[in-house]
Amino acid sequence: MPVLVYAENTEGKFKKSVFEAVSYARAIADQNNTSLTAISIGNVDAGILNELAKYGADKILNVANDQLKNFVNQAYASVIASAAKSEGSDVVVISNSFSGRGLAPRVAVKLEAGLADGTVALPEQNNGKFTVKKTAFSGKAFATIELTSANKIITLTPNSYQVTEKPTGATAQDFSVEPKESDFRAVLKEIAKAAGKISLPDAEIVVSGGRGLKGPENWHLVEDLATELGAATACSKPVSDAGWRPHEEHVGQTGIAVSPNLYIAIGISGAIQHLAGISSSKVIVVINKDAEAPFFKVADYGIVGDAFDVVPKLIEAVKAFKASV
Repeated sequence: MPVLVYAENTEGKFKKSVFEAVSYARAIADQNNTSLTAISIGNVDAGILNELAKYGADKILNVANDQLKNFVNQAYASVIASAAKSEGSDVVVISNSFSGRGLAPRVAVKLEAGLADGTVALPEQNNGKFTVKKTAFSGKAFATIELTSANKIITLTPNSYQVTEKPTGATAQDFSVEPKESDFRAVLKEIAKAAGKISLPDAEIVVSGGRGLKGPENWHLVEDLATELGAATACSKPVSDAGWRPHEEHVGQTGIAVSPNLYIAIGISGAIQHLAGISSSKVIVVINKDAEAPFFKVADYGIVGDAFDVVPKLIEAVKAFKASV
């Protein structure tokens, strides 16, 4: 039975997390000596769709329908479930993005499937058992769970699996499905996005600030470093609560959970609620003048020093490095 992977597009483009999901799904297909089918929903150019073949898709289904050109949770779930049934897929992989977290449970219900969300490694399949490793307790721990259902839905945590090229030469083909009227009872009319900013959930580098910056007038330190690194900006909960930064930049247990390759925390003490949202980061760098700050206990690298002295020197060092390359 082919593995099915949903390739989420953003304004007709695929993000790195999609190629991670395709690479991950390809590996699962190889584990089971089967093929991989990718499905895209919305208006995506053929050239962009065919990029999915570069990462192992043997078949690419394209659903182009005026009703589905904008994301509709229930309708998209119905389409993915229809494709899974049509292809005979018993494993469906979805990126654990903002949209994916809403889609996966709906697809699971439609396919009567078990769901493992936030996985961080390939499944282990031994003696008829199918087990997966996933984050638990708001990212503070890992859990290994067994999916015993015939059909299985897996959502992959972004930045947890390496993009791997395995070209197949497949080209996109149309997949026709007639959406049900009942799938459009709740329709998202508009998504307001900040122009020119890197999305936090998709960011590979995040520069975050806390109360140690003393006020919003000093936030240029975070922004300047982020600009030089090509990073997204974030903040701790007290900062967003104080109105220094918008709530969509709040990272933590009650904010956005991130899993970048590099997380730089400036002037953040490291309360457990904040750590819950960043624990999946591959490398954590902490800058704080308090040597006893809890954040240093989980940091890969730490700088004990005043942010107003350290960050400008760090920015200049990054600029010098970029100029030398």
